Amino acid sequence: MSFLAKPFLRRHPAFFPLCLLTLATMSALTVPARAQSSSSSSSSEAAPDATVSKEPTPTKAPPRIAQPEAGGSAITLETSEPLFYLAVALNTCGYDADLANSSPVRLKIRDEVNSEVAASEKARTSRDALCAYVREHTLNDASLNLAQYISLALYLSPPPSLTPTVDETDLPPDSTQVVNILPLLRNFADDIHLHAIWVQHRPEYEELTKLVHDPLTKMVLNTNIYLRLPVSSYDGRRFLVLLEPMLAPSATNARIYANDYIVAASPAGEPLGAVHMDDIRHIYLHYEIEPLVYSRATAMERLQPLLKGVQEAPLEYVYKTEIVPLITECLIKAVEAHTMDVGLTKPVRPAGIRERADLEHYDAEVSAYTHQAEANRRKAVDLSMRQGWVLTEYFYNKIGEMEKENVSLKDDMGEMVYGMDVDRERHHAQQIAFLPAGSRDVLRRAPQQLTGLQLAEEKIFKGDLSGASDIANKALADPNGDHAQAHYVLARVNLMQRQPGAAIDDFEEVLDSSKDPRTLAWSHIYLGRLYDIKDDRKKALAEYQAALTVRDAQPDTKAAAEKGIKEPFTAPKVAHEEPADKDDEPLDPSGKAEKDAYRPPPPH
Repeated sequence: MSFLAKPFLRRHPAFFPLCLLTLATMSALTVPARAQSSSSSSSSEAAPDATVSKEPTPTKAPPRIAQPEAGGSAITLETSEPLFYLAVALNTCGYDADLANSSPVRLKIRDEVNSEVAASEKARTSRDALCAYVREHTLNDASLNLAQYISLALYLSPPPSLTPTVDETDLPPDSTQVVNILPLLRNFADDIHLHAIWVQHRPEYEELTKLVHDPLTKMVLNTNIYLRLPVSSYDGRRFLVLLEPMLAPSATNARIYANDYIVAASPAGEPLGAVHMDDIRHIYLHYEIEPLVYSRATAMERLQPLLKGVQEAPLEYVYKTEIVPLITECLIKAVEAHTMDVGLTKPVRPAGIRERADLEHYDAEVSAYTHQAEANRRKAVDLSMRQGWVLTEYFYNKIGEMEKENVSLKDDMGEMVYGMDVDRERHHAQQIAFLPAGSRDVLRRAPQQLTGLQLAEEKIFKGDLSGASDIANKALADPNGDHAQAHYVLARVNLMQRQPGAAIDDFEEVLDSSKDPRTLAWSHIYLGRLYDIKDDRKKALAEYQAALTVRDAQPDTKAAAEKGIKEPFTAPKVAHEEPADKDDEPLDPSGKAEKDAYRPPPPH
């Protein structure tokens, strides 16, 4: 789907594009509400036997959360009525998180909803059904529990329809767990006249949006000035901040869908309108820096040995197995350290200095400030390193050189990547005493204990193919197990054990049962490579093309599929194994040379 047929975000006076008119001037534009036109389509998979032309057919763009204004800003601050509906539903059903620190409008709306419920037996009935559903679908992790409803809200049409604007298979995976709340939500909203409550409190929403707008614009401006990057109009990517006062102001919920970077935040009551701007800035840094890193994704392969140094770090699994996300996060941590509030008052040069002693005293104050500020920044760098972001110090030093040379991050990125002494940084990482799990910042969850098929993925990475097979077979024996992911594990184990026929059978099972875009895409890529090895180029091309039609936005997926279309895959030669415990060996946990050619980063 190119864009949504209907906007889920209505354009009110509270919609603000954040535009940079000059380096010194910030401006807010008001865009009136208007309809948006678009075309839609759904992603599909090409049959393995399909005829594929020599030139690849154009692929369909993944579903988007909203269609940006033509020629408008890529950076926007908005509110969403579907998100409001879901947030009210959660508040009605016991979501009281950080209620005391919320803006006053949250309490007002809760009271009005409670009054409507108390006055109507029909409303009480619909509330009870709604809340029973919410209770049944409550997750142990409070942040993940809220996230599934926010994900759903992003792909809903405006009330009263409140229907998904994409096929269910195109919804974010977490939102599909709660999509059946929608009929209950529509009934409840009708019974308590929720749209009227939304309209009544629009002025308060608009006022809160105005309070957030200027600090947000200043953050965007200052960040781009520091990185020496332009703030451009819409170019296919979008940074969207959604403001919803019915959520807890203590938490900032962020996610990245394809080219859409979304932050859902709630303004506090004291000071009124305050949001966690550091958290929003962290996601904005992802928005600006990720394209610079991913544009050199192929060059990152030489950095793969660095993953060996973070296996004991308190990081999420993806950062231990994928080098590009690890590098991105380390670079962002380094930027944040350089631009952090060091907690000191910078000396101000006195007016009318005439005595040399006065100037010397001021210079001494500046020197002391500079020394202490750098010490505070280095403490932040050290903390990031001990949390597992092992390249933070390297990038911090490089950014310091970048500042002195007055070049942009975009211009300096190549030198940062290609000039890195990988062996030195790997050995440095192995000397770090990592902190225990759960000691990281607000936007990062503590790494969970791997169980089930997640543990099987880790065993594959470490080369324990027998252990991975045992876990996958147990999952297949369980009627409630994730059979699709189990087959995906077994298929890759069969590849590494040189059993292509069994691997093909398992990958076909994955394609028949999985709904995870990344798993589907890489199953097609694997099948394409297997057919290439069997000299069946026609089937191989069909699989590579099918991989491109699956909704997986990761650059490595697209690169692998396009490479397969461009030229046939050839199996790597098996090299004689060297002792696996030598520190100078490249990272190859399985001890098999062909593994890296087959294995993609683990599915998300």
